[in-house]
Amino acid sequence: MINSTSLSGKNILVAVTGSIAAVKAPILVSRLIKAGAEVKCVITQSAANLVSPLSLSTLSRNKCYQDKHQWADSQTKPLHIALAEWAELIIVAPMSATSLSRFTSGSADGLLASILLASQSQIIMAAAMNTSMWEHQSVKKNWKHVKNIDQVITLEPSEGLLACDRVGDGKMVSLDIIELASESAFIFHEENKFLTKDLKGIRFLISTGPTVEALDAVRQITNRSSGKMGVFIAQAAKLRGAEVDLVHGPVSVQKDLLEGLNTYPVRSSNEMGAKIDDLQPSAQVIVMAAAISDFKNNNPSEQKISKEFFLKSILNNLEMTSDIIKNQTRKKLENQIFLGFAAETGSDNEIIEKGENKRVSKGCDLLMTNPIDRAGQGFDENFNSGFLLGPKKMVKNLSFSTKLAISHQLLDEIRNLK
Repeated sequence: MINSTSLSGKNILVAVTGSIAAVKAPILVSRLIKAGAEVKCVITQSAANLVSPLSLSTLSRNKCYQDKHQWADSQTKPLHIALAEWAELIIVAPMSATSLSRFTSGSADGLLASILLASQSQIIMAAAMNTSMWEHQSVKKNWKHVKNIDQVITLEPSEGLLACDRVGDGKMVSLDIIELASESAFIFHEENKFLTKDLKGIRFLISTGPTVEALDAVRQITNRSSGKMGVFIAQAAKLRGAEVDLVHGPVSVQKDLLEGLNTYPVRSSNEMGAKIDDLQPSAQVIVMAAAISDFKNNNPSEQKISKEFFLKSILNNLEMTSDIIKNQTRKKLENQIFLGFAAETGSDNEIIEKGENKRVSKGCDLLMTNPIDRAGQGFDENFNSGFLLGPKKMVKNLSFSTKLAISHQLLDEIRNLK
């Protein structure tokens, strides 16, 4: 679960179609219920052969609707209209090739097809099917069509072992990504708009997580950074249409949260600097959220150093790591935007002053400075707060919120600078 509060009280309709990934639907429903959402389910006839409607009813605490219920005598209002109006968000997981075709052709054949056409709410579609089906020209055409609809958040399948024993693209994205997309939808829903592809065509280069500097065969220098902030920015940018390269140290996040990103794992500051050097020329936006270790051993031992000689050895070989942000801003290309981060302690005024000094000295267009000495936020937490600093003494308060919500606020400011 990404965050246990942002979905609380929201009306979510989970739609299940005929892909073997339908067996994951009960787990998705259970997670949404635990997050406090109000959940109703609709299932196609093909999906009902794979997962029990009774299980979805039991887990959602609501009736699971099927085609046979669409025109029942007990209905005082067309069911597809009632459900479309009730749902603040519709999640189609999985979205099969058949249901995708019905939607793109405007077909109202069946309860789910009718709901999707009648809905004016955000729709998340998580495709899942055999690799050959996914790669078929007709499916690609339909998928391209829905990607251009503002109402729809499209989640492409990932590569993995499929039910047909084939390894390839077609596996439904993880439930973590579906939940992250759901939370993003409601972040924008509060402003009465859809999560649109406003970053389409923009390439992001994002660094995140700690770096690790070896001292000897056993000991190392690192820090408490989990990498969550950078990962959430990366996924938020991808949801909004960006292409994302993520250079990361040993992050402490669920592996599934890295799905769909171009990831480049590194350990040391030298490795991170070299990889960023390679990727910077192709990026329009560079987000430096990594927590680079301040010191490194310039001659780490491949053997364990005994305690008696450890301090002497370290003191003789310890040096400052290079300032990666400053190195990159010196190579800044025309129209590139740099967003830096500074973790600080102290009062709000002290944090702003320190942050602005770093923004200017490091050559960043924008810099988020955040307190790490306040409970429930910062390192290894799902929440954060701080201040976004920019040109002409710009100071924007980023109030206490989820790191995902703050990620979208930062992306809004980046988009406004483009």
